[in-house]
Amino acid sequence: MRVVRFILRAARGAVFTTAAVSLLSGLFNAGLIAVVHRALVSDGNVGWSALATAFVVLGLGKLISGYYSEVLLTRYAQKAVARLRIDLVQRLLAVPYRRFSAVGPARIYAALTDDVGQVGQTLYLLPAFAVNLAILGGGALYLVYLSWFAVVVLGGLVVVGAVTYRALSRRAYGALDDARAEHDRLVAHFVTLTRGIKELKLHRPRREAFITEQLTPTTERLVHHNVVSHARYILAHTGSHFFFFALIGLVVFAVPAVVEVGPNVITGYVLTCLYLMGPLSGAVGALPRFAAADVALRRVEALGVELGGDVEEKPGCTAATWKTIELRAVTRDYQHPQHGCLFTLGPLDLTIRPGEVLFVTGSNGSGKSTLAKILTGLDAPESGRVLWDGTEVDDANRDDYRQLFSTVFSDFFVFDTLLGLDAPDLDARAAGRLRDLQLSHKVTIEGGVLSSTDLSQGQRKRLALLTAYLEDRPIYLFDEWAADQDPEFKEVFYHQLIPELQALGKAVIVITHDDRYFDLADRRIQLGDGKVVREAP
Repeated sequence: MRVVRFILRAARGAVFTTAAVSLLSGLFNAGLIAVVHRALVSDGNVGWSALATAFVVLGLGKLISGYYSEVLLTRYAQKAVARLRIDLVQRLLAVPYRRFSAVGPARIYAALTDDVGQVGQTLYLLPAFAVNLAILGGGALYLVYLSWFAVVVLGGLVVVGAVTYRALSRRAYGALDDARAEHDRLVAHFVTLTRGIKELKLHRPRREAFITEQLTPTTERLVHHNVVSHARYILAHTGSHFFFFALIGLVVFAVPAVVEVGPNVITGYVLTCLYLMGPLSGAVGALPRFAAADVALRRVEALGVELGGDVEEKPGCTAATWKTIELRAVTRDYQHPQHGCLFTLGPLDLTIRPGEVLFVTGSNGSGKSTLAKILTGLDAPESGRVLWDGTEVDDANRDDYRQLFSTVFSDFFVFDTLLGLDAPDLDARAAGRLRDLQLSHKVTIEGGVLSSTDLSQGQRKRLALLTAYLEDRPIYLFDEWAADQDPEFKEVFYHQLIPELQALGKAVIVITHDDRYFDLADRRIQLGDGKVVREAP
């Protein structure tokens, strides 16, 4: 079973520790049975007070050890699931962008939330499940032997235990609400991962900050609330057992002093309750969870296998300088967004230099966005080469190469914090840019956190432009950035912002349809069906 292998592989020591505590609980349980049996068959040589004292001590020992064994395993299970989630996110960020896109957000969401969560909910049931099966094997034969009276008593105890458990478990609802709120935040981070993958892959500090400042703290808080909620549910479970043991104590020690009851009936009652009540409910309730967890873990492992293979290595430093970017005979297949036909970009030759403004034009489906992904290192060409100062860009240096670029794509994503940007005057610089972008009346920044991203499409594009400016990268690429701007702000973008970047020595690549501004480019290339149909100064 995959769940068993996962437990032993993830934390063998934690499992053994929990098993030891569970064994201690089992010893207390055996001691209880011995005391009860001795009380039932006592010939008077052993004092009732000594038996009662032993019963109380062993009963409390079983309750406490059982409680802590389950809490320990719950804590381990939640931490194991947290580690599984973070490892999967890191793997998703490490694979090539095209492979990430091919997997699709639906499968990623299911793996990160439903599948991993299902495994976590099942892990802490596994050790007790094996013990329950052993007890039920012998208990089943004993039930066949018992009379209808034992069956009625057993059914009554099930009802009483269920009512008690429900009453005590309500205290866990508050912690569950907190855990649910953290789960919602975690899902929001997963949305950030899938929608902002290009921006995360292009900016290593932002990618690292996403994991260390957002994903990991939220996951740790989720672990805490889940442990607290499960501990309270276990306490409710323990409370129902306390009521159960108290009832046994009354039957064994109090009832015989008041009513004459045959020892065979009492013995059958006690053995049935001790051996079958808990194991039966535990084993039956665990079976569907184990089946669901096995399927969920198989899906997670399958996703991991699919994401395996080519992994873009994490380099040692961020690229800061460059002289030329060259595309030589580059080709890449892409699908036309309207007709669905397969086209080929290239073969394409292109050179980018510092301080240059390049406009890329062409109709929808001409290959502009595919060119942008190859140029920025998000995608690799199927043939041809991308050269960075004469060195070919490959899996070993592609992540370094991407650090040259600040981008705003047509399917851009706006982070609600300035992730990965660290400067003592960051808020002041951002506030100044907000004024330049005419957004200071709608958005403020404090501690690197944007007060709102709930804006119009054009205004959200300005927020994306704000982040790109603050990144201060050598090369800027804007994919149809001005398409959602009003005429006034188009003038600002083309006549003020782009010249400002060029004056700073930045290379600026603009994918655009705004033919009235074509004369502002140092160079313009026009694409059609994946080919360069025109190149002009």
